[in-house]
Amino acid sequence: MIALYYAPRTRAVRVRWLLEELGLPYELRRVAFVPPSSGFFSQQTPSGKLPVVEDGGVTIAESGAILEHILERYGHGRLAPPVGSPARARYLQWLHFAEGTLSVPLSTILWHAFYKGDAAEVPTVMADARDRAHTTLAVVELALEGRDHLADEFSAADIMMGFTLGAARVLGVLDERYPRIHAYLARLEARPPFQQATAD
Repeated sequence: MIALYYAPRTRAVRVRWLLEELGLPYELRRVAFVPPSSGFFSQQTPSGKLPVVEDGGVTIAESGAILEHILERYGHGRLAPPVGSPARARYLQWLHFAEGTLSVPLSTILWHAFYKGDAAEVPTVMADARDRAHTTLAVVELALEGRDHLADEFSAADIMMGFTLGAARVLGVLDERYPRIHAYLARLEARPPFQQATAD
């Protein structure tokens, strides 16, 4: 059985959400989140990070990599277009956009506003991070024109992006400029597997 090291409101939510979508059995190993300002790689997990999954003889971290691993091993064609299909490229783009692009300015805001608590001392850094976040969110807003999901249908790319967009909302950068994103998030959060994964 898959074991997921988990703390609420962390990227581990993505993995739990995917497991719920696929209906896979899993063991939830709850750990207390240690803020990174206390030291990096200090979570009580095999890699010192969250999330981590143990799956048979495999131990793997990084939420995007975990999602790909689970889909390859247990997805049986669900929640990801087939390799080589025309839809695969768009799916992969958004799967990785969540961490590779959108989360970068959000992480800067989170670090200074919540973990270091020195946002007032670095106003230029904060303003730049907010500007970069808005530029990136505008790309997502445009991509959702005429679409219910970022890929051709609901997929793991939506799970990756849904968590990151939720973080943008919490950090105050997902405002009224993005009606399509707000509607998209509402659709994602109405899914029973999402509600089960975030019940705590």
